[in-house]
Amino acid sequence: MTNDWPELAKALTADIRNLRVGAPDVMKAFSSMATSAGATGALDARTKELVALAVSVAVRCDDCIALHAKAAAERGATREEILETLSMAIYMGAGPSVMYASHALAAFTQFEAGKNPQPQSA
Repeated sequence: MTNDWPELAKALTADIRNLRVGAPDVMKAFSSMATSAGATGALDARTKELVALAVSVAVRCDDCIALHAKAAAERGATREEILETLSMAIYMGAGPSVMYASHALAAFTQFEAGKNPQPQSA
């Protein structure tokens, strides 16, 4: 199975927009928390996205992987930084994290390239 990570991120953005309309108070609070957690402090925005990507792998959330791989690419993360981040996620999560780390690397690769690869047929 090959995911089209940019298309997944685009669809998620639309779905989240609909959720903001339907549950505005909760989503406003969530957005405020995300803004506060992502604000530059001791860690810069790129580093925080790398942490978020590692957590996405650890909790096995493909949707989270799509959004945080995209954000990491947009914030200038390098392939080497992604691979070190995924190495830590694998170390902390063992075998299942290996599988999700492969998803995260594929997602980052697609966003880094700025193109949507054609899905492979089975």
